Amino acid sequence: MGSKPLWGFVSAALLGILLLQYGSCFPEKGPYPTFTHQATVAPPVSFYDYIIIGGGTAGCSLAATLSERATVLLLERGGSPYGNPTISNIATFAATLANVSPSSPSQTFVSTDGVINARARVLGGGTCLNAGFYTRASADYVRRAGWDPQLVEESYEWVEKKIVFRPPMLQWQSAVREGLLEVGVLPDNGYTFEHIYGTKVGGTIFDENGHRHTAADLLEYADPRQITVYLNAVVHQIYFDKGLLKPRATGVEFRDKQGNIHRAYLKVGSTSEIILSAGALGSPQLLMLSGIGPSPHLVAHGIEVVLDQPMVGQGMSDNPMNAVLVPSPRPVEVSLIQVVGITRFESYIETASGSLLTLVGARSLGEFFASLANQTAQHFTLVPNEINPLLNPNINAGVILEKTAGPLSTGHLELLTRDPNDNPQVTFNYFQHPLDLERCVQGMRTIIEVIESAPLSSFRYPALSVQTLLHLMLTLPLNARPRHLDAAFSLEQYCIDTVMTIWHYHGGCQVGQVVDHDYKVLGVDGLRVIDGSTFYGSPGTNPQATVMMLGRYMGQRILQERFPNGKK
Repeated sequence: MGSKPLWGFVSAALLGILLLQYGSCFPEKGPYPTFTHQATVAPPVSFYDYIIIGGGTAGCSLAATLSERATVLLLERGGSPYGNPTISNIATFAATLANVSPSSPSQTFVSTDGVINARARVLGGGTCLNAGFYTRASADYVRRAGWDPQLVEESYEWVEKKIVFRPPMLQWQSAVREGLLEVGVLPDNGYTFEHIYGTKVGGTIFDENGHRHTAADLLEYADPRQITVYLNAVVHQIYFDKGLLKPRATGVEFRDKQGNIHRAYLKVGSTSEIILSAGALGSPQLLMLSGIGPSPHLVAHGIEVVLDQPMVGQGMSDNPMNAVLVPSPRPVEVSLIQVVGITRFESYIETASGSLLTLVGARSLGEFFASLANQTAQHFTLVPNEINPLLNPNINAGVILEKTAGPLSTGHLELLTRDPNDNPQVTFNYFQHPLDLERCVQGMRTIIEVIESAPLSSFRYPALSVQTLLHLMLTLPLNARPRHLDAAFSLEQYCIDTVMTIWHYHGGCQVGQVVDHDYKVLGVDGLRVIDGSTFYGSPGTNPQATVMMLGRYMGQRILQERFPNGKK
C-alpha cells in the first residue's frame, strides 16, 4: 500500500473513533427491485419528465418527491448500499472510508492543501459514509437562504419519519456531555434537532441495533410506477439545444460499467428539467464537462463552450476539523457523533468512541500500528508504560473534535481530465481567513478543558498529560501537510498542522453566482443544481439533514411550478 492510501486509512481510523417509522406511501422497500437496475439494462434511448444526476443525499429525496406526479430517471454512478455490511454496521464505519478499491462506495481524493478527503460513490451518497449525526440548520440559516419556514419544517419531518433515531447515550458520550456543561458550553438543551447555542444530544441515522439508515431509504416514498433508478451509471455530458435564445438542456449521455453508451432525453415541454445533484465536487465538474464554466479553462481541456461562466467551481469550502485522541483505561462504547457543544464563538465540539480493532477492522491495521509503534518509540520514551496500551489494537479510546463553523476561507475546483470518473483538483485554503484559525484555537482550548474536566477523569491515564496527547496526534499521518516542532505548544500551529476534514465541503455552484434562488442555472434553461454545491456555509453542525430536506423542499416547489392549480 502506498503512502496516500495509508494516510487515507489513518484518517479513517481516527475519524472512525472520533466520529465512531412511519409507513411509506408505497409498499416497496430497498433495494427496490421493480425500479432499481444496473445501467447495463438501460435502453439506448429513453425519455423522462425529470432526469436527476446523482442519487445521493439530495438526489434520493428529490427523486422520490418528483415521482409523485411525474416520470423520473435517477442516475447514480455507484452501486447499492443494501447488503453492504461495512455501510450498514456502525462498528465498521471506518472500513468503508478505508476502502480504496475502484468500486468502493468511498472515492478518496486529496486536496491541494494536503488533506485526505472522500466523496461518495453509492446510492444514498454521503449518508452511507458519514458518522450519522442528524441536526437541522439554524433558523437564521433558513432565513438567509430565503426558504419558506413552514415548508422547511414539513420537509425535515418527512425525512425524520423515515430514517432518524434517538441515540442511546452511554458512558463516554455522557461523560463528554457533562464535561461540556462543566466548562460552560451552556445551556443544557437536552435531545433536540434544533441548532441552538449550548450542549445538546442530536439525532442519528443509526437505529438501536447500530444499523445505518440512509437517504436511499427515502426512495420508499417514491411511486415505483413513475421512477427508474440506474446504478453504476456515469454521466459524461449534458446535452443542450444551442439554437435558442438561451441554451436549453435536453438530455444526458451516460455509460454503464461495461462502457456502453446510453442517452436519456427530456420529454417535450417547457417544464421538463435536468437536475444536477452530484455533490460539491460532481456538480461543478459535470457543468464544466458539459461546457458551462470558465471559458479559458474549458478550451484548455478541449471542451466546447456552451456558456462562459467563470463562477463555476469557485467558492469551494471545507470545514476544518481538529481533534485529540484520548486513550481510556476503562471500557468505552462504540459510538459516533451523538453530543455536540455549539459555542458562541462558532466552533462545534463533538465526540466519538470505541476500539481501534472494532472501528477499523483488520485490513491495514498492521501498517497503522507499525507506524504508531515507531512514532511512539521515538517521541514517548519517557512514558513507555503509559503509551504501551496504544500498541494494542483493542485499546479503548475516545476522540474529541472541533469543527470550525462556516468556514470563511474559500478555494476553487478545476478539471484535471475530461473523464468524469476522475477526481477534479480542489483547493480549500484551510485557515486562509484569520477568523477560521481563531475559532479553531478557541475550540481546541475548549476540548482541553473538557479533557481536564471531572467527568472525563476516569477515562484518562493519569500520566498522559494533554501536552502528551497533542504530541501523539502530531506523530500520526493524519494528512500530507508539513509538521512543526512547536505545534504541540502553539494551538495556532497545531490547528494548521493537524487539520483534517469532516466531509462537509460545499460550494462550486453557489446561489447568486451559478444558480438563482430557485436553483436554476443562470444563463441556460431546463437545468438546475440542487445539492450542497449551492451553499455558502455548511448548515448546522452536520449538513446531511438540510441536504435531504432541500431535496424534498425543492421537489415540492418544482411540482408546484409544474402544476400551479394542483392538477396533474
